[in-house]
Amino acid sequence: MSTPDSPRRAGPGPRNLITDVAGLSVGSAHDELARTGVTVVLADALTVAAIDVSGGGPGTREGDALAPENLVGRVDAVVLSGGSVYGLAAADGVCAGLGASGRGYRVRDIDGVPPSPIVPAAILYDLNNGGAKAWVDAPPYAALGRAALANAGSEFALGTAGAGYGAVAGALKGGLGSVSAVTADGITVGALAAVNSFGSVVGPDGCSFWAAPYEIGREFGGTDPGELYAEPDAWPYAKLDPGPRENTTVACVATDAVLTAAEAKRVAVMARAGLARAIRPVFAPFDGDVVFALATGQVEIAEPRALAVARIGALAADCLARAVARGVYAARAWPGCPVEDWATSVAAR
Repeated sequence: MSTPDSPRRAGPGPRNLITDVAGLSVGSAHDELARTGVTVVLADALTVAAIDVSGGGPGTREGDALAPENLVGRVDAVVLSGGSVYGLAAADGVCAGLGASGRGYRVRDIDGVPPSPIVPAAILYDLNNGGAKAWVDAPPYAALGRAALANAGSEFALGTAGAGYGAVAGALKGGLGSVSAVTADGITVGALAAVNSFGSVVGPDGCSFWAAPYEIGREFGGTDPGELYAEPDAWPYAKLDPGPRENTTVACVATDAVLTAAEAKRVAVMARAGLARAIRPVFAPFDGDVVFALATGQVEIAEPRALAVARIGALAADCLARAVARGVYAARAWPGCPVEDWATSVAAR
């Protein structure tokens, strides 16, 4: 059945990364021996932000500061990190670097009083992936946060990189994924995800991504969505023995539209649907799924505002589903990795 061309149809931006959203850059750093890493989404200036926490075992920092009724509602940067609770320290390194450069929130300027960078963070669990994690009282995450901040730019690696370096997505190697979409009327939406889910990102055939209907071009292999089926309990490529708080997909969606903090919150809530489209099951007791939403305020949105926000939220959900699949598609297993990567798994079939 044919459908008319829609004036709302969107395609990827020039990079097909979240950095197609004006006002954002991304940096990553990882530790190959520890098999873990950090990714930073850096805003050019204090930027409207919100958070949605959906998983049953989340680990976050500064999330309450983003509530619409609270004082700030804006961020200098967002940190996604491996390392479970240790990974929250990555935001310390980012805060130190930003504060040293004069970035941060001030109630008023007082000589000798540093600004307070607003850097929320969310973590995933990659402690049991075989890496060298006997760091005693000196975990590497503050240093990784500084390094990721220093690496921030418009281009960045996907797959086994940054916060996705040590990730495992169901029965496959997880990774860092990102995509974007630009509408015909000039609004850009992007997504970034570090995928370490309990649930499976592929259907029962082990090859077809659940997110296949949302793919643009062949950004994650050109899977035929006709090969998918979703019978009850049919997710054999989930993790066999998940432990409490040992999983998680942490993500950030962004737009260049002008949004309030409350509108950004609605976009974050709507974007959550992208995880449900790409991972089965999701939001489990074992997962700490978290989605940040950023609005850099470059493009005014049309009235009625509620419809415009709904449209941005829908695009964010589509982008997040694509980003999850793209991260797993791009990931490559290291020697001795406890799971295969997608490419190796498909080649063996």
